[in-house]
Amino acid sequence: MEPRFFKIPVCVGDVTLRVAQGHFATRHSHINYFIDVTRQQSCLQEAEAVAQQLAQRLPYAVVDTILCMDGTRVIGTCLARRLTQEGYGSVNQGKEIYLLRENVSSGGQLIFRDNARFMLEDKNVLVLLASITTGSTVEKAMRCVCYYGGSVAGVASIYSHLEEIGGVKVVSLFNTGDLPGYASHSPEECPLCKQGLEVDAVVDKFGYSAL
Repeated sequence: MEPRFFKIPVCVGDVTLRVAQGHFATRHSHINYFIDVTRQQSCLQEAEAVAQQLAQRLPYAVVDTILCMDGTRVIGTCLARRLTQEGYGSVNQGKEIYLLRENVSSGGQLIFRDNARFMLEDKNVLVLLASITTGSTVEKAMRCVCYYGGSVAGVASIYSHLEEIGGVKVVSLFNTGDLPGYASHSPEECPLCKQGLEVDAVVDKFGYSAL
């Protein structure tokens, strides 16, 4: 069944959130909301609006590299520009910030080629995602940053179900308080499955495929 989308009645600056309620399966869990961030990932104007709000909320910290997960390269570009401008954390003013896109092996592990290691080694890395549900993707990214010799400077996303991951505070524009009744369960414990309700769509960082 095709999901029926609506905008939640909460705005953060010029950023709005488009969601659908139903029964959705991700790689790690079953959820009852699908959050559509396609426009924020793809539209320069909307990506800039997200970057503006995130820049205002990020802690005062040095950022050398932004690891762009979930197709957030456009948002990451806008955010890097914001963080290096005067008035958005002078500690980064005039600095060069690298943008690094995730690279996933055939086994599902994050890897980076030798020519990209300099963007992680001895660098302060901000992990940027579109949305966070279980936190498993963030944990994988944080382990990868540390493996390549970097330090996690922070975690940021448009939406997050979690306030903290691995001792690092998550900076997000929207959270579960904005989505009444939001729930995430393992496939084995999913109450919708136990009620015999079919999955409406399979979702991942690229979007959804209705069933």
